[in-house]
Amino acid sequence: MSASIRSRTSPRTPRTWPRIFVVGLILWVASVFVTLNTGNIALLPTLVLLGSFLVPVSFVAWAFDHWRDEHVTMEAVVSAFVVGGLLGVLGASVLETYLLHPSPLLFLGVGLIEEAAKLAALVFVTRRLPYRHVRDGIVLGAAVGFGFAAFETAGYAFTALLTLHGLSLHALVETELLRSVLAPFGHGLWTAILGGVLFHEAREGGFRYTWLLLGTYLWVSMLHALWDSMPGIATVLTYLLTGSVWQLRLLSYGYVIRPTPEQVHLYTVLSDSGLAVVAVLGVVSLLVFWRHAGRQGYQV
Repeated sequence: MSASIRSRTSPRTPRTWPRIFVVGLILWVASVFVTLNTGNIALLPTLVLLGSFLVPVSFVAWAFDHWRDEHVTMEAVVSAFVVGGLLGVLGASVLETYLLHPSPLLFLGVGLIEEAAKLAALVFVTRRLPYRHVRDGIVLGAAVGFGFAAFETAGYAFTALLTLHGLSLHALVETELLRSVLAPFGHGLWTAILGGVLFHEAREGGFRYTWLLLGTYLWVSMLHALWDSMPGIATVLTYLLTGSVWQLRLLSYGYVIRPTPEQVHLYTVLSDSGLAVVAVLGVVSLLVFWRHAGRQGYQV
C-alpha cells in the first residue's frame, strides 16, 4: 500500500478529541459539585468512571484523529482500549498476586509483569489485522495502555474513597486529578512504544518476537519501575542529602520520623523532577523509534 493512501486526516476533518475532553471535563466538574453539595453517594460510580476514563479516552481519540487509516478503524481502537486494557489489568493482577513478594526489586517486578500483560493483550486484540504498520502499532498500543490506565485509575480512585473514617470524596478527586495529569506519560506511552516495535518487526506470517522487541520490553519495563519507585527514591535521596545524624539513626532502626518543612519541599522537588525525567525518556524513545522506522522504509 502506498504512503499516499495512508495520508493523515485532512485539516478540515472535525476533531473529536477536543469535544470529548471538554464535554467530559464539564460533566466531571458538575458531578463533583453536585455530589459535594447533595451528599448523594449514588453519584460516586459516575464520578469514578468519568474521572478515570476522561483523559485516557481523550488521548486515544487524539491518536485516532491524527493517524487513522483504513485498517485502524474505530472498532479496532475501541476493542484495544476496552478488551486489551481489561485483559491487561486482569492478567497483571493475577501474576502480581502469585509472583510478587516484598523486596527491593518489587517495582521492577511490577514493571516486567504489567508491560508483559499489556503486550500480550495487544497481540491478542490485533492478531487478525490484515496489515501491520508501525503507526498502527503505536495507535493500538496506546489504546491498550490507556485502557489499562483507565481501569487501574478507577480501582485506585475507589480505594482512595474508602478510608477508616468513612467515605472521602476529596481523596477520590485528588487521586483522579493526579493520575489524569500523569496518564499521558505512563501506560499509554510505554505500550505505544512496544506496539510500534511489535508491528515494526511483524511480517506477513504474523508477529515476530525478536531481540529488538525484547530489548524494548525491558526498556519500557525499567521506565515503568523507575516511575513507580520514584517516591521511594526521592525519600532516600532527601534523607541522604539533608538528614541529621539522629534522623538517619532512627531510620536505620526502622522508625518512621517526621520530616522537616525543608525536607518536604526537597522531597517534592526530587519526586517531581524524577517523574519528569522518566516522562522525557519515554517521549524521546517514541520519537527516536518513529524516525528510525521512517528512515528504514517501514510504513509509518
